Amino acid sequence: MRSLVIGKFYPPHLGHSYLIDYALSRSDEVVVLVCDSPAYTIPAAKRQQWLQAIHPTANVQIIPDLDDDDNSKAWAKHTLAFLGYTPDVVFSSENYGTAYAKYMKTTHHMVDHNRVHIPISATRIRANLFDEWRYLHPVVKTDLALRIVIVGAESTGTTTLARDLAAHLDTPWVPEYGRLYSDGFLAVSHQWTSQDFVHIASTQQAIEKQIAHRSNGIIVCDTNASATEIWQKRYMDTATPDVRAIGANDKIDLYIITGDEIPFVQDGTRDGKHIRHDMHQSFIQHIKKTNIPYIIALGTEKARLKQSLQAVQTFIHYPVS
Repeated sequence: MRSLVIGKFYPPHLGHSYLIDYALSRSDEVVVLVCDSPAYTIPAAKRQQWLQAIHPTANVQIIPDLDDDDNSKAWAKHTLAFLGYTPDVVFSSENYGTAYAKYMKTTHHMVDHNRVHIPISATRIRANLFDEWRYLHPVVKTDLALRIVIVGAESTGTTTLARDLAAHLDTPWVPEYGRLYSDGFLAVSHQWTSQDFVHIASTQQAIEKQIAHRSNGIIVCDTNASATEIWQKRYMDTATPDVRAIGANDKIDLYIITGDEIPFVQDGTRDGKHIRHDMHQSFIQHIKKTNIPYIIALGTEKARLKQSLQAVQTFIHYPVS
């Protein structure tokens, strides 16, 4: 039996998974169609990727959206043309399913219409991501969690601010892997190579993803893979394409750049006092090109935390107590 599940999956949630698993348990083949429209801020390819990872035995495809949700007849014709055959059963949890299946001259099977098993909808998640976070699969959480990324030159308080902000938001923070990696070479003479920076960038990103899927919907990052590009330029005079490619996959919702107006503190490993201001400017110039919201946090630790919390509320609308 060939079955069909169709939806926006915007974003996919546990209710969708219940529906798809239900169809899979009663079918020989299940095609899941993900509606694509430029109006959706989460690309269809990403929604397809999530669903395919969650349901590897389903056949997840992308279908162009008609932007006419109530026109079941048009959707039936559109679907049949896309598939090239008539499915044996349409599984859905929505009222449109009956008419949609009728126009395709096939059977409709309603699943958990009253949301008894999984009491959630994508509309509710979009309205309040953080309150409904528990209804998302870890695969989705990994990519969807909001990222506050704190960057800055040496001895500008990035780690202190990352810890303070994460504690105030009651959420995890992601340490700087590059610092741990570089500290490991202090006992020997080490010449930086491009592969060192590829390793740092990819590992930083991997750690971030692991922490994101166990978060409450937001994480604070003490640097990210994209920042590795700047540090590679600092130590090797250039950023290589492979490092830039890793950073291109970063998710950033807000940058906080720590100011360089505070005194430089030598911890025994720092060597950038003479170029600290130039590094600070490099971060600003790099981030401006991304068009991602950012602030420059200045002043005392308390003042920086206050500025950061205000920015969180302003730019990503996270509930701050």
